[in-house]
Amino acid sequence: MPPVLVCGGPMDYGHPLEFGAFITPSAAAAEAPVILSQVAEASGLDLVTFQDHPYQPAFLDTWTLMSFVAARTEAIRIAPNVLNVPLRPPAVVARAAASLDLLSGGRFDLGLGAGGFWDAIEAMGGARLTPGQAVTALEEAIDLIREFWRTDERGGVFTDGRYHRVHGAKRGPRPAHDIPIHIGAYKPRMLSLTGRKGDGWLPSLGYLQPGDLAKGNAAIDEAAASVGRDPREIRRLLNIGQLAADPAEFAERLARLALEDGIGTFIIAADDPDLLQRFGEEVAPAVRAVVADERARRGVTAGPVRSSATLAARRDGIAYDDVPAGLRAIEPGDFGYGDVRATYMRGGAPGLVLQPDSPQQVAEAVSFARRHPEHPLSVRSGGHGISGRSTNDGGIVIDLRRLDGIEVLDAGRRLVRIGPGARWAQVAAVLGEHGWALSSGDYGGVGVGGLATAGGIGLLAREHGLTIDHLRAAEVVLADGSIVRTDAASHPDLFWAIRGAGANVGIVTAFEFEVDEVGQIGHAQLAFQVDDVAAFLEGYGRVVEASPRDLTLFLLTGAPRPGQPQIVQLYGIVDSDDPDTIIARLQPFAELAPLVQQSVRLTTYPQVMANADLGPQHGAGEPHSRSGLIEHVTPAFAEAAARMLQSGAVPFFQLRAVGGAVADVAEDETAYAHRSANFSVAALGSHPDRLDAQWRTLAHHVDGMYLSFDSSERPERIAEAFPPATLARLRAIKATYDPTCVFRDNFAIEPAESGAA
Repeated sequence: MPPVLVCGGPMDYGHPLEFGAFITPSAAAAEAPVILSQVAEASGLDLVTFQDHPYQPAFLDTWTLMSFVAARTEAIRIAPNVLNVPLRPPAVVARAAASLDLLSGGRFDLGLGAGGFWDAIEAMGGARLTPGQAVTALEEAIDLIREFWRTDERGGVFTDGRYHRVHGAKRGPRPAHDIPIHIGAYKPRMLSLTGRKGDGWLPSLGYLQPGDLAKGNAAIDEAAASVGRDPREIRRLLNIGQLAADPAEFAERLARLALEDGIGTFIIAADDPDLLQRFGEEVAPAVRAVVADERARRGVTAGPVRSSATLAARRDGIAYDDVPAGLRAIEPGDFGYGDVRATYMRGGAPGLVLQPDSPQQVAEAVSFARRHPEHPLSVRSGGHGISGRSTNDGGIVIDLRRLDGIEVLDAGRRLVRIGPGARWAQVAAVLGEHGWALSSGDYGGVGVGGLATAGGIGLLAREHGLTIDHLRAAEVVLADGSIVRTDAASHPDLFWAIRGAGANVGIVTAFEFEVDEVGQIGHAQLAFQVDDVAAFLEGYGRVVEASPRDLTLFLLTGAPRPGQPQIVQLYGIVDSDDPDTIIARLQPFAELAPLVQQSVRLTTYPQVMANADLGPQHGAGEPHSRSGLIEHVTPAFAEAAARMLQSGAVPFFQLRAVGGAVADVAEDETAYAHRSANFSVAALGSHPDRLDAQWRTLAHHVDGMYLSFDSSERPERIAEAFPPATLARLRAIKATYDPTCVFRDNFAIEPAESGAA
């Protein structure tokens, strides 16, 4: 809806009303501005602001004060009113603003001014500028600040402006939210700049003549339209001076400013706590009531407006306006899109990312996706899947990160409930408080959902089995949007399928695991100089199989580097708190080749899993990996693997120890079959054709694959992953629970025909 014109002139942009305080940063009573900020917050005000005059010794430094206020408040937003850009280098402002926004939980707004008081600015070391130069400098500063916040872009920041120059500075940090930039503007060029690049206009009523608000709005709106912006994208703020004697009459005046001049934020200059309280508790509610009644009469809907840039970035065919109310949606033009488009190893450009916070919202997201069958659908827990398509191009992503709860259901049984969006580092930390652990891969940043539905080959596997072997029940959103609980007695076929092929049958919104008691452990990281790679691989396999189950050790190496010795790394866990036992378990490996580096420490499972960056992922390209399972590291397999490494096509080659407790589970008990395998094999390469050519020399030595480590989309990979009986049962279950293949973008299994099902 465009701005509403009423009676030939009044303007209402429909902005939700906000109320703030303009507090003097007095150094004479340094605690006073902080206390007043707390009063403003307690009175229900939305915003507290401070003038910025670095040359004024009677004032506290504004940045320091804002940081202190942020630490002493909880909800109120904080902003300069306005920042003195000639004395604040924009590269530094960008970092300071983002830092304060992060530390305050997204409570910072940035008000900017072009300058003034040039004698004082020059005395402080700033450059004296003409009014025109000052506007140009401010425009350059705005562009530069926003460029620093674009952390999803690669490379440093470069600009050769007339007044601001940056050559290769690092981006970031990224703010907690899309920080609005409000501009203190009065003259035509500043108003034009506000319309083209500002998020808000922030004048002071005392500096305006009658009619200036209307003229300013018109100039801003015209400038916004000239660059394709909706004028409603620009909030209108106003510093209004002191509170009038009669709060009711004052409220009527402010309501007229909202309805006739489009003001959405009123900021009162008051250093009196009683006035702040009256403004927040009496005036603000009265203004909101009057404006709400009039808007209802006029048919004006108040609410946020998506920017023209966001609307222009929308993908054809997606009904963005039909996203269920309350379901968080991130579009390609949104501020947060750069942090959700890609995953750990894969770039992407989805048309829409949905972030539900409950099973019901997951069901709504699935129903929304089902109405877009022509678009890819990806489901994401942590985004670390090599094989799983947890992002896409042009489609819909259901991102489960907000379903990250971890709770103990029954301490006696060690039964815990975990959301799919939790990360394994977080899970390990919570379980560790009770002396428990759950085998869960080898990297704490991985999300629970993907690993816990594929299998879960982890650092405790030989002693405690796969992650799925500890699953006792699950809550699942099915393809038709229904929510069911499944366990061995309820929907047993679904429960069977979830454990090894869960991505095909639904979205698990909660897992119930029975976990193990695990105390202090030995964590080993060993590096060897290896001359005979085949002999080392064979020896590693032999020693692992001969070792007690309390040892789980993985092998990692890559293509040899010219002129450098081949280095092979072993890392893993000995589940013992006895140093002698730990060394005894590791000693046979130390005899395989010369050790060039070693770290063996007594620690805990949570400390081992605290190896992760849980921040945004900015992967690029497409990973190329192949996977297999083997029962033994035979001489023939070892020779083939050594030749593959020698080719240079495989920079990453891994053997993961399985066996032990994994093989205690019957092959037909879960959809993860191949229980007799003692090792999982994974190879990654940057050139898929070269990788495939080398893998073919190894393929006849492997039997089966582990879904999480194979990125290929060859049709035959389904039969490689699942033995015939397992696949036949999965196809029948698919026909029951997802006959139209809503979940088709992660090792999709074809449903059985109706007769077979």
